[in-house]
This record gives sequence, C-alpha cells and structure tokens, in this order.
Amino acid sequence: MKKQQEISEQIRRHYAIEKQIAQRLRTATKQDRRGLYATAYDELFKSLPDHPQLLRKGDDKATALRIAGALRVLQPFLNPKITFLEVGAGDCAVSKAVARMVKKVYAVDVSLEITGTALMPSNFQLVLSDGTSIPVPENSVDVVYSNQLMEHLHPDDALEQLQNIYRVLRQGGIYICSTPHRLRGPHDISKYFDDIAQGLHLKEYTISELYHLFKTAGFIKQRYYLLIKKIRLILPIAPFRIFEQIVEILPTSFTKPFMSSSLMSVILGIRMVATK
Repeated sequence: MKKQQEISEQIRRHYAIEKQIAQRLRTATKQDRRGLYATAYDELFKSLPDHPQLLRKGDDKATALRIAGALRVLQPFLNPKITFLEVGAGDCAVSKAVARMVKKVYAVDVSLEITGTALMPSNFQLVLSDGTSIPVPENSVDVVYSNQLMEHLHPDDALEQLQNIYRVLRQGGIYICSTPHRLRGPHDISKYFDDIAQGLHLKEYTISELYHLFKTAGFIKQRYYLLIKKIRLILPIAPFRIFEQIVEILPTSFTKPFMSSSLMSVILGIRMVATK
C-alpha cells in the first residue's frame, strides 16, 4: 500500500509540473515558443530527476530494447551510402546505433539536459533546434526519423517543422514519423486524469489529420507502415482513414474499450512513411 501511495504521489507531482509547463507552451506566442521548447524540457527534467527519460539513461537493458525496437523499424531504409537524421533524438542512443550503418547522422533536439555530452561517433553531429527549425543543409538527408515527437509540438508549429524536414530531404527521401493515435489517447501523463491530453503532448493526431498536414507540407506520397512481429507492411492510408471516420461517429462508451485493446495498439500505433 505504501509503495502504491508513493507511486501515486509521484504521478500526481509529474502531472502537476508537466501540465503547468504545457500550459505555458500552449498560451505562448510563436516568438516566445522558440525559446520555451528548450527551457520547458530543461525545466521538466530538472524538476523531475525521476523522469523516465532520465532514469532510462542508466538502464542499459531498457536502452538496448529501445534501440532494437527503433532499428526494427529503420533497418529496411538504412545503408552505408545514406545520410540519416533523427528529430527529437533525446539521449541520442538510437542515432548513435544508426551511425554504425550509414554514412552520416544528424541528431536534432531542443535540450542538452537530456542529450548530454557523451562521446559521439565521428560521423555523428548533434544539432540544437528551437523546436521547429532543422538546422542542417538543404537537400542533404535521405531518411528522417522521429519517434514520439509530433505530439510534443504546438499545433501551430507542426506544419513549419514538417516544411523544414521537407527542405532538408533529398528528392525521393523519406520521413518516418511515429506518433500516438489520438483516438487511443491520451498518451501523456494526463492519461491518469483526463480524456484529452493536457500535458506535454500538446496535440495528439489521427492518421487523417497527419495526412492533410504532410500533404500541405509538400510530401507527394504517404503510406502506413505496419509492423506485426517479423512482418513489415507498407500500406495505403485510405482504409485507415475510413476506419477512423467510423470510430469517430460511434459513441465513446462503445469505442473506448475496443480502441484500448492490444490489437489496436499494434494496428493504430501511427507510423507514417512520407516521400518527398
């Protein structure tokens, strides 16, 4: 009972701090958000030394599993001739692993508090961003990857970041974007308290919402990347969008249990592959 109480207090504290920081981001002007993305996450990690992202830096087993999961997604798109870019690289563990398989790696993040200053591979470059900028040369990247990033952007900034990703991609280059599905959320700390994300998931998306956003940014082709154990499928997006439309018109009381199922976590863990 005491342990459960300690965990609950930890979650409540995390929720209060994250919601407060998120509210500042949500209400900030576009100009103010430029600096706030970095300071917000620095503040979060300093205020919460027990934050999972910080704790996992010392957990070699968890880090190895996270890297293996990312490489399972990425390996079909990697080869020694390409330049790879990860947006929202965090502790850079995935980017450093990818560096062994490609010619060049850029790791973009807003915070040194989480990336740290550990020794990096010779073909690796850490780049700090204001949250939407991608400060690498135009038309220089073959594969861009982000995992659990889009939902942390202010919705007014999402298109600008996508346009900057489009700018740095070579013609025919791809952006692999993994993000939680809104109809299965919320997925941030507010899942314990709210029906809609109120923490640092500033906006969670549906596949249809991302489709329109990517199309506006200029991406000519979008597909849905489905991973089921060892099976990799690159599928048209249209059937998933139709499914979303059906779910959204049905009562939440009916759809919530189904959408929360483990089957839906596999099928609707959004993973878009967009081509320039």
